[in-house]
Amino acid sequence: MDTKLTLSLDKKVIEQAKRYAKNKNISLSKLIEGYLNKVSLTERAEPEISPLVKSLSGIMDLPKGYDRKKDYGSFLAKKYKG
Repeated sequence: MDTKLTLSLDKKVIEQAKRYAKNKNISLSKLIEGYLNKVSLTERAEPEISPLVKSLSGIMDLPKGYDRKKDYGSFLAKKYKG
């Protein structure tokens, strides 16, 4: 069910958003609805993990005490040294 919402925004922002929506062939209301929907979904506790990442998860064992940041720092130092 759609509900009416009144917003107060800067006139330039509204004009730019209207042009953007027109170029995308959607209404300004749908544009804002999509944005608000996306913003509210990004606040989920756990991010969605793609099937590819899930399939790769756990295939490699690292030694105890492995310092990823230190190793990556050494890699970058060698890469940009010469």
